[in-house]
Amino acid sequence: MDNKKVFFISGVAGFLGSHLADRLIELNHKVIGCDNLIGGYEDNIPDKVEFHNVDCNNFEQMSLIMKNVDIVYHCAATAYEGLSVFSPHIITQNIVTASTGIITASISNNVKRFIMCSSMARYGTNPVPFTEDMTAKPQDPYGIGKLASEDILRCLADVHGMEWVIAVPHNIIGVRQKYDDPYRNVASIFINLMLQNKQPYIYGDGNQKRCFSFISDDIDPLIEMAFNNNCVKEIINIGPDDEFITINELAETIAKILNFDLNIQYTQGRPQEVTFANCSADKARQLFDYNPKVKLEEGLKEMIQWIKKRGIKEFKYHLDLEIKNNKTPKTWSKKLF
Repeated sequence: MDNKKVFFISGVAGFLGSHLADRLIELNHKVIGCDNLIGGYEDNIPDKVEFHNVDCNNFEQMSLIMKNVDIVYHCAATAYEGLSVFSPHIITQNIVTASTGIITASISNNVKRFIMCSSMARYGTNPVPFTEDMTAKPQDPYGIGKLASEDILRCLADVHGMEWVIAVPHNIIGVRQKYDDPYRNVASIFINLMLQNKQPYIYGDGNQKRCFSFISDDIDPLIEMAFNNNCVKEIINIGPDDEFITINELAETIAKILNFDLNIQYTQGRPQEVTFANCSADKARQLFDYNPKVKLEEGLKEMIQWIKKRGIKEFKYHLDLEIKNNKTPKTWSKKLF
């Protein structure tokens, strides 16, 4: 691996950003990071990170704290796919505008390489498994915003000579994931509810299918993206593609681990939710010899132990619903969690 570098991680208090910071510090690199603490826990931040409580939308401050940075990981995002249909303003502000701010600050500070963490939401209604060469078909403001941010990155980076890589992690689970958030992180929501002896809610019939990715299986390919020149100007899916399960099956697996008497509460489906979403990992296998190691049940058990140790929490409805009507999930409008 290359000599010591200075890395900048947006969203460093978040789930993905904090784990990435840990690994870079282990590899003896300097890590600077920012977070507005909307979607993460402050105690996630590794001690050796130079932390700034700064929002990516604050361009002046971002430009100042990013001086002398070599490589950027843009992990910060209000990653609320379902909620984006009902709170599109705050979601897109913290996706598109925030991404534009950190991209611009990176270019103005002569950053060498920018690694953007995009989303599987970019693929939308494409047939599964999603491959990187597919035409993006996002179905909600979150996915649309992620794709727009990718386009802005490509445009500005190519004009001004900054290397770029677009990573597409999907349905990441694991320790440090926010589990008191009622709007996202389905596995964490199920675990937190069941540990409180509450039945989980499932939107629609629960036959939506997803492939979950344990956090440790995403970090190595992200590290590769900082140093592997074959990654430049590439879109790369990261995460396993071999345990494609329904949301019903996810709930049943968690209940089995917890010995919980499951009685799923079904509620109306969420608008624009994609039924089948699964990314092919073939490109990552070719580039990195990618080989995920953590199976779903093993990862869920680790999450459960971490949440038990940290303590179950009441759900915090910390983002306002900008649109309320008969399509708004009652779990949110009536605060049923």
